[in-house]
Amino acid sequence: MAKKMVHLIFPQRLIKKPVIYTMAAKCKVIPNVRRAKVTESAGEMVLELDGTRENLDKGIRFLTRQGVKVEPIVGDVIE
Repeated sequence: MAKKMVHLIFPQRLIKKPVIYTMAAKCKVIPNVRRAKVTESAGEMVLELDGTRENLDKGIRFLTRQGVKVEPIVGDVIE
């Protein structure tokens, strides 16, 4: 199993949609929410994703196609 930390930025139209659940179910990725902030106009989330490298890549492609901005997190992460 591989792990990736990502910072997600959701547009307003996706805030109330089950995007993370759908990605996890379709792509066989286990998400762990490390931080989240949602307002009326946007949403931000830091996720730790577990899965095979292929499934992680598939999950990130899914999020991007939905309109979520995905930025990898490297460096210091509080465990």
